Amino acid sequence: MTDELVVETDGPAATQAVAAALVAFIAAGDVVILGGDLGAGKTAFTQGLARAAGVDEVVTSPTFTLLRPYRTAIGPDLLHADVYRLEQLREVVDLGLPEQLEDGAFAVIEWGERAAPALAPDVLAVTIDFGAGDNDRRLRIRPEGPSWAARWPQVRAALAGVGAVAR
Repeated sequence: MTDELVVETDGPAATQAVAAALVAFIAAGDVVILGGDLGAGKTAFTQGLARAAGVDEVVTSPTFTLLRPYRTAIGPDLLHADVYRLEQLREVVDLGLPEQLEDGAFAVIEWGERAAPALAPDVLAVTIDFGAGDNDRRLRIRPEGPSWAARWPQVRAALAGVGAVAR
């Protein structure tokens, strides 16, 4: 599927609002993979999603711990992973992500394209790049796989409320 939405934001709060709009569509076993420029806002995106999911803890980058689980108010636990430092696909499997997803968690994976071969092909892919101004960001959001494709019309409608435009 090549359907893609682009959202331009003007700061971390706006990026977090985009992520928050996605929470209504998150289900156990879901994976959101985050890619894009280093320092562009992948953790800020995750913070917005986590807050909207009812996570009470401070969400920080798992760069050195690789994986942080969080309890949510929506049911499934949130797994926040950063696989930037992993060198082999086997290391993704060693984190236990596939098993935890099967057990009912959902995951947001920074640098997720590196982990994608070890996961189900059904993901929501979000690429965050720098925009024109210092705080401006461009988020490209696209469904990959049948589960996200089925939800895509509702996701599109929700994202339209935060400034998404179809590309």
